[in-house]
Amino acid sequence: MCQVNKTKQIQEQQPGQRTWGYLASSWELRFDIIDTFKTLTKELLRQEHLPKVLQKKEPHQLTDRTFFIDGSNQGLKTIPSEILALKELEEVHLENNQIAEIPQGIQQLQNTKVLYLHNNSLQDLCPELGALSSLESLDLSGNPLVISSLHVVSRLRTLRELRLYRTGLTEIPTGICKSLHHLELFGLSENFLESLPEEIVNQTKLREIYLKQNHFEVFPCDLCVLYNLEVIDLDENKLKSIPGDIGHLVRLQKFYVASNHLMSLPESLSQCSKLSVLDLTHNSIHSLPSSLELLTELTEVGLSGNRLEKVPRLLCSWVSLHLLYLRNTSLHGLRDSFKRLINLRFLDLSQNHIEHFPVQICALKNLEILALDDNKVRQLPPSISLLSNLKILGLTGNDLLSFPEEIFSLISLEKLYIGQDQGSKLSSLPENIKRLMNLKELYIENNRLEQLPASLGLMPNLEVLDCRHNLLKQLPDAICRTRNLRELLLEDNLLCCLPENLDHLVNLKVLTLMNNPMVDPPIYVCNQGNEAIWKHLKENRIRKMMATTIQAWWRGIMVRKGYGSYEELLKARKKGKSPPKDKKGKKAAKGKPEKGNKK
Repeated sequence: MCQVNKTKQIQEQQPGQRTWGYLASSWELRFDIIDTFKTLTKELLRQEHLPKVLQKKEPHQLTDRTFFIDGSNQGLKTIPSEILALKELEEVHLENNQIAEIPQGIQQLQNTKVLYLHNNSLQDLCPELGALSSLESLDLSGNPLVISSLHVVSRLRTLRELRLYRTGLTEIPTGICKSLHHLELFGLSENFLESLPEEIVNQTKLREIYLKQNHFEVFPCDLCVLYNLEVIDLDENKLKSIPGDIGHLVRLQKFYVASNHLMSLPESLSQCSKLSVLDLTHNSIHSLPSSLELLTELTEVGLSGNRLEKVPRLLCSWVSLHLLYLRNTSLHGLRDSFKRLINLRFLDLSQNHIEHFPVQICALKNLEILALDDNKVRQLPPSISLLSNLKILGLTGNDLLSFPEEIFSLISLEKLYIGQDQGSKLSSLPENIKRLMNLKELYIENNRLEQLPASLGLMPNLEVLDCRHNLLKQLPDAICRTRNLRELLLEDNLLCCLPENLDHLVNLKVLTLMNNPMVDPPIYVCNQGNEAIWKHLKENRIRKMMATTIQAWWRGIMVRKGYGSYEELLKARKKGKSPPKDKKGKKAAKGKPEKGNKK
C-alpha cells in the first residue's frame, strides 16, 4: 500500500534538518551540512585512541587551532580532558554517548559557540557550564535532567538556540525566559508542559518554538505578542481553539497544529499573510473561514483526517500550493476549479470515497506524486497521459477490474503502487509493462497473479518488485536480466523453484520466500538467506553442466562404436527401445562378403 505521510515530521535535533517522510524518497531533501567535517574527526575521537592521537600533534589533526570536533556515538562516559584542552574549539558534538556529568573543565571552552550533548545520561548541570560566554547553540535533549539544575542555563546570555526535547519537563524555569533575551529557537517538544511561564513575553527575538507532544489544552496566548515568530509547532496536544490574537503574528510562516481537537479557525488567521505552511491534519474541522483566501503565499496545506466532505471553495484560490494533503476527508470528488492548482507537485487523496478518477487532476501538469489509495476508482481516463511529470502513483486498494493500461503513457513514472489489500484483485500483469522504462519500484502485492510477464527483464531501472501474497507458481527466467533489482519480495505464493540464474542479480540484497512450498532450493536452504540460496543455485548449475557433459561423451562413444547415428539413438531412447544394430556389422558377423568384395 502506498504510504503517504505528511511532509513535516519535526524531529528538530540539528539546525536546518527535517524528516520529510514520503517525499524524501523522491526529492532526497537532506541538509547534512557538517557530514564532511564529521568524517574527518570521527576516527580521532575513539576513546581508546584519543590520547595517542593528541600526542602526535600533527598540524592536520587535533591542534590548538582545531575549531570543530565530533565525538558523537563513541560510547564516552565522560568528556575527555583532551577535548577540554582545545581552547579554540567553536563547535563540539558529543551527542549519543553515555556522559553522566559535565566536568568543571568545561569552562575552558570559552570560544565554543555550538555544544551538542543530546541523548546522554546527564542529570545535573555543573555551574561552570554557565561560564561559556560565547555559546550560541546548546542541545540537552534526551537527558534525564533535574529541573533545578537548568537554572545554570539562564547564565548563558549569548544563547540563540536552546533545545530541551524529551527531558521530562513539567515546567520551564522562569529564569531562562527572564535572562535569555537573544533566543531565536526554543525546542521543548515531547515533554509534559501544560503552559508557558508569563516571562515568555521577554523572548522578543524568538523566531521558532517547538511544543509538539506536550499537554497543552489552551493555546499559549502569550505567544501572540512575540511578533518575530515565524514557526509555531503545537502538533499532538489537546487544543480546542486558536485565539483571535494569532493575527498579530504577521511574520508567521509555518503553523503546525495537527492532531488536536480543533473544530474551527479564527478569521484573523488571514492576517498572517506570510504563512506558507498550514498543518491542520487530524482535527475536527468541517470548513475553513472564507477570509483565508487572502493567504496567497501558502505552499503546503494539511487537511487530512478532517471531515470536510467537500473541498473548501477557497482552497482552489491557493494557486501557489505545492503540497496538499486531503487524506481521509470523506471526499466523493473534486470541484471543477481544482484544476487552477497548476503548481501542485504532491496531492494526497487516499482513503476517500472517490469512484471516478477526477479529470481535474489531469490539468495539474507539474504534479509529481499522486496518492489515490483506498478509494473506489474502477478505471483511469486517457487524459492521465497529460501528467508528464508524474513520478509516483498510488492506486492501492481500489476497484480496478484489470490493470489500467492508461498508466503506460506515464513515461516519467518511477514508483507504482497497485497492490490490492482491499477491493478488486488483478489476475494478470500485461507484457506492455516494459513501456515504463523509468520505473524503479513496482508494488503489486495482494492480487491473484499466477505468473509475471517476461518483459520485466526489459526494464533496466527496476530496483524493487513486491509480489507478496499472490498465486505465483514460477518466475520467468527473464527476470534474471533485471540487473539493478535490489529487493524481490515473494512471500506467500505458490513457488516451488527459482530460476537457475537468479544469482546473477548481483545487486539483489533482499529476497523473501516465506510461505512458499519451496523444493529447489529446499526450504531449509531458503531460511539461511541469500548466500545459501546463491550457493545452491551455482551448485545446481555445475551438476547440470557435468551431467550434460557426461551424457554427450557417452553418446559420442555409442555412435563411434557403430550403434547408429545420434538421431537414431535419440529416437530409440524416446520409444524405449534398445539401439538399432548396424547392418554392416551384422552381415560381417555371419561371414558373408559384402557387395563388390571377393573372398
